[in-house]
Amino acid sequence: MTQHQRFRVAIVGCGVVAETSHIPALHASADRVELVAAVESDPERLADFQRQYDIPSAYTSVDAMLADGSPDLTIVCTPPATHADIAVQCLEAGSWVLLEKPPCLSLAEYARIEAAEQRGGPYAGVVFQHRFGSGGRNAIDLIGSGALGRPLVAVCTTTWYRDQGYFDVPWRGRWETEGGGTTMGHGIHQMDLLLAMLGEWEEVRAMAGRLARAVDTEDVSMASVRFTSGAMASIVNSTLSPREESYIRVDLTDATVELTHLYGYQNADWRYTPAVHVRDAERVASWTDIPYDVASSHAAQLPYFLDAMATGERPPLSGGQGREALELVAAIYRSAFTASPVRRGEIGPDDPYYHRMDGEPSQ
Repeated sequence: MTQHQRFRVAIVGCGVVAETSHIPALHASADRVELVAAVESDPERLADFQRQYDIPSAYTSVDAMLADGSPDLTIVCTPPATHADIAVQCLEAGSWVLLEKPPCLSLAEYARIEAAEQRGGPYAGVVFQHRFGSGGRNAIDLIGSGALGRPLVAVCTTTWYRDQGYFDVPWRGRWETEGGGTTMGHGIHQMDLLLAMLGEWEEVRAMAGRLARAVDTEDVSMASVRFTSGAMASIVNSTLSPREESYIRVDLTDATVELTHLYGYQNADWRYTPAVHVRDAERVASWTDIPYDVASSHAAQLPYFLDAMATGERPPLSGGQGREALELVAAIYRSAFTASPVRRGEIGPDDPYYHRMDGEPSQ
């Protein structure tokens, strides 16, 4: 493979996220990809999607698509309960896979997906686009290099609003089909970015509750997290908040870094405040001296995945890196439902929370 190869792409699931996020991402990389197939169980929606985006082939099942030949890349936009089976099926057929979040329902399902990968590809990656905006990459690099000092305290907030009608969609708000509530389905994006900024965590203590929505899962969760560096973070996830906001704050010895946005950010959404002892104006100015402004988006992440395909290397947000946020989510649920702290690495195949995020026996 060369970096100039044009990859054949299929989209599985022709709903809102496919239209509003993945189609624009594919258009932005049109010199590197060709959308050759769509898969959707609803024939009417499939026909509309195929016609609107001029897609050569359309199928009502993944089986039918793969019977005609595997695409180079399959993008999975179906409800979470279907992700693992589709990913494994496509990987075994030789197709690379890009999964919408959450990647699957459990750590056990994620292990199944990893087991279906092959050295040198195909691999399966997860859409966590907030790592790929230029502002986010700048913050990750600054923190990782020590340019802002040592991380001490952090806040990670996903306070969104979803009314009952949102959860009346049959697969939402159920452990069996969505895998979790606001922690799994909404806060996971901000938490993944926090992990990119602060690295590995050591211990989680959490609470979760169902306060206002008629769902089986939680609609609020809160967690205190201690990181390997010693930094401590407070995480809040909610779908009950009329004033919606996504917010990350990291206090380091030399600066405070803040990000305020909702569903995506640009460079201007990041703010750096120097500590009182930092008086070097040139140093402070360098923190926000970013020569380009790339919004956090699917379009920002896709080129990195395509680069990995071109070289046969593991893409970002696959394997262990793709598991990081899912492992933190599992720890938050286990801590909340058992009223006990959870340390990193404790949730293994013998733990019920490895198989289901609510810890209940698998059906």
